[in-house]
Amino acid sequence: MIAMTTPGVSLSLANRNALITGGSRGIGAATVRLFRQAGARVAFSYRQAASEAEALAAACGGHCLPIQQELSGSEDGESLVAKAIAALGDLDILVANHGIWPPVEASVATMTAAQWRRTQAINVDSVFGLVHAAAAHMLTRPVAEGAARGHIVLVASAAGQRGEAFHADYAASKGALISFTKSLSSELAPHRIFANCVAPGWTHTDMTDSVFGNPEVAARVNPTIPVGRAGRTDEIAGPILFLCTPYAAFISGEILNANGGAVLAG
Repeated sequence: MIAMTTPGVSLSLANRNALITGGSRGIGAATVRLFRQAGARVAFSYRQAASEAEALAAACGGHCLPIQQELSGSEDGESLVAKAIAALGDLDILVANHGIWPPVEASVATMTAAQWRRTQAINVDSVFGLVHAAAAHMLTRPVAEGAARGHIVLVASAAGQRGEAFHADYAASKGALISFTKSLSSELAPHRIFANCVAPGWTHTDMTDSVFGNPEVAARVNPTIPVGRAGRTDEIAGPILFLCTPYAAFISGEILNANGGAVLAG
């Protein structure tokens, strides 16, 4: 019998240029690390976590550039894309991962207009600016026949599909990203720019410390997830990576749920 060797399958992003927002911590940092391991040149944004951003860039080695950028409006998004293209020389991939989840519960009857506007400005308006600038650049890129001209991945949430009581501002913003993804796909897929969305459920990050750092609250949340636990950041970064590889070349407008089955329960 002849022994067979299995070379394995590589999810490579070699020679690709990617911009990942909110990349200094949580899901963003896991995505930066995974994209670098896959061979991509990465620029990533951060707002205040300068020490974490510099440490991540150093740990990833070369071709990993942190960019400090406020993302609270469309102009901020456009500015970040311009900085990334100037630094990388080109842009193949945009991952819009940043966002806020106000941890203090507020009913729709008590939520302030200021909170609503701030959440939409960061979670939706800045994403429009990012996509507006990135798509305009990608549409001008010459590419080989059959190759992708670009990939856009928006990070939404299970809350954008199911809603979330006392966090209506967040749920509405993430629902907007889901609809935005579908519209982008209809427009951009004919130009071989693939727009997709990853919708995480509860995931252990700095943003959810107020939940999982409280044993009583965590004990109420975990049973609502069919797999019985919250996700790890690398379990969200993996699907983001996959959607930017040639193995996802027939996927466009998809909302990829990475939430332990929670979006189907309840």
